[in-house]
Amino acid sequence: MRDTATGLWRRSASWLFNWGWGLLAPILAVVASALLFLLNPVPIQVLRNAVFDQYQRWQPREAISTPVRIVDIDDESLRRLGQWPWPRTRIAELTTRLQQSNASVIAFDMLFSEPDRTSPKAMLSIWNAPMVIREQLGGLVDHDEAFADAVGQGRVVLGFSLAGLKPPEGAMATPQSNDAPVTLQKARYITVGEAPQPFVHGFGQVTPALPVLEPRAEGYGALTFVPDSDGVVRRVPLLVRVGNTLLPTLATEVLRVAQGAKNVTTRTVQGKGFGLQEVRIGQVVVPTTAQGEVWVHYARPQPERYIPAWKVLAGQAPVAELKDHIVLVGASAQGLMDLRFSPLGETLPGVEIQAQLLEQILTGSGLRRPSWASAIEGSAIVAGGVLSGAAALAFGALVSFGIFAILFAAVWGFAWWSFSTQGLLLDPVLPGLALVLAFVLSSIVRHVSAESRQRWIRQAFSRYVSPNLVEHLIRDPHSLELGGKRQICSFVFTDLAGFTGLMEKMDPSSAVSLLNVYLDRMISIAFAHHGTLDRIVGDAVAIMFSAPVEQADHRQRALACALDMQAFASRYKADLDAKGIEFCQTRIGVHTGEVIVGNFGGKTMFDYRALGDAVNTASRLEGANKQLGTLVCVSQVTLEGCTNAPARPIGQVLLQGKKQPLMVFEPIHTSDITPSVTAHLQAYESAFELMRQGNSAALRAFESLAEQDPHDPLVAMHLTRLKAGATDALIVLTQK
Repeated sequence: MRDTATGLWRRSASWLFNWGWGLLAPILAVVASALLFLLNPVPIQVLRNAVFDQYQRWQPREAISTPVRIVDIDDESLRRLGQWPWPRTRIAELTTRLQQSNASVIAFDMLFSEPDRTSPKAMLSIWNAPMVIREQLGGLVDHDEAFADAVGQGRVVLGFSLAGLKPPEGAMATPQSNDAPVTLQKARYITVGEAPQPFVHGFGQVTPALPVLEPRAEGYGALTFVPDSDGVVRRVPLLVRVGNTLLPTLATEVLRVAQGAKNVTTRTVQGKGFGLQEVRIGQVVVPTTAQGEVWVHYARPQPERYIPAWKVLAGQAPVAELKDHIVLVGASAQGLMDLRFSPLGETLPGVEIQAQLLEQILTGSGLRRPSWASAIEGSAIVAGGVLSGAAALAFGALVSFGIFAILFAAVWGFAWWSFSTQGLLLDPVLPGLALVLAFVLSSIVRHVSAESRQRWIRQAFSRYVSPNLVEHLIRDPHSLELGGKRQICSFVFTDLAGFTGLMEKMDPSSAVSLLNVYLDRMISIAFAHHGTLDRIVGDAVAIMFSAPVEQADHRQRALACALDMQAFASRYKADLDAKGIEFCQTRIGVHTGEVIVGNFGGKTMFDYRALGDAVNTASRLEGANKQLGTLVCVSQVTLEGCTNAPARPIGQVLLQGKKQPLMVFEPIHTSDITPSVTAHLQAYESAFELMRQGNSAALRAFESLAEQDPHDPLVAMHLTRLKAGATDALIVLTQK
């Protein structure tokens, strides 16, 4: 009973320990997402705006006929009436005609900050004309005064521009400076709650309309937009400030003058420092962002909203399209550069944005991002991150991904539903990011934990079986079945020359220690080249390539493996010789051919190996090194599958028990290639070609090579053959 309780406690403790560390993943994901939520960096703003823009592209605002029209100074008007700027007398005439059409309000989405250069006063200041002409010009009506007279007839809203944008300062002490002239204010401002100044956009510079014009206008609003960092106008402020002076924008003044109202009331969110909630203009209540902005839900531009300016001046504009309408006078002509980017991916004249803003306010169909949106999004970040991470830790891949997909779809689906049915802007980006981060990090934790357990099993199993065979069985457990298949593979056989005799002279424990170090390194080299250990027989090692996993470059791998093995074996022997410890030379054979590869044995035990003539041939080539005077012997069929593999031909070797000779080569490691070695190889190949052709000059050529390098065993072997009467490159071996 006590053992059962102890085991249960240990398992519970282990579970809690793993979960304790594992829960750090979703917690870190939630914390990271929350920091992004609080800091709101520009990349997150860009992603959020991109999502909101896509919503608008999928579902733009339905265009509803409203009493808002645009008198457009378009390219045709410029063509008919002359290039911009027009004389102010023409603007005065345009204003008078709109007043005579009984427009409810006439708003100019353009700035009149400089005197008319075509006015008589301006000409008098420029020309040095005779007194008679100056007296005649002086008697003419000043163009700006003519326009001011028209504005004074009523229902006209003019604009001023702002520069030097300052971001909202938040819940701070209200600025005490008052940089804007009070004359810019034509409305009375009433505050409900906190003062709005700290929350709205501030500006440092004002460019007003001409002094002769501004006092005559009933409304006076800022013409400046505040686009996002990508230049897209998504929100339009209703109020701005210069210093501590609260100022209206053009749309605010249009709505106020259209109602004949005097008051503009601001209401902030309950609680300190949350910003604005709404702006009441006369009887019209407009929900706003904390900064006093309105999100514009764009509709596709409607041609019927536009009336060309030339038609109004020509008396051809339909009176019904102007009477009791809000009329915005603006420019769409390309040369006047009053163009803005919209979320719909279109370029719009600025006056179009003003018109769409007024339409959605009048119809109550705009977008809203309420003050409680942040609370909803923050809750979604925390709850979604924790649930997604917990699912990834507690369940398998398929189930956890299903839970994650449901949560992710719920977040984005709810955000889209809120937009399409309620006109609410809820951000799915950061909650979605929290879900992804929590799921990925928790999945990594679970995967690392599982992989750690698998690695331990794999490492333990790999001490008995070749690692790539273990990997193959893990990936394809069905391959653990009796039977084989035909396949072309490459084989590397190694053996220590005379090791049996050396064992008799050495202390067995010392010999075994030296052999274990040797075999460990030789097998490590084979595994580094992704070879499969076929067998170890005493001091001999057999390596197989392209099984169990097929390798297109198995010939290249086998040759590279053999050369690296030989390089190590030579260094190992040299190091032992330097210490006075005797060790043996390593001989290697490499061959490629078709074999049957698979699991052989029975129900009790499997043995994965290759059977076929290619295996025996590779083993024979290893033994042939003894008679050929070489250390590495590779067949031509293997060498043909290798690129940039320097080797010198040994000859047509007829192995004992074979009927057909096999062309074999002695490969050379690229690190051993020097100019002198290259010259020797070229001389050897020339001598070998003479021998292959049966040319008697081959004997003298090999004698010359032997004189140059008397320690070249392959040259010595061929020289011995030629002196014994051999006339070609056929070498018949009488021993295995």
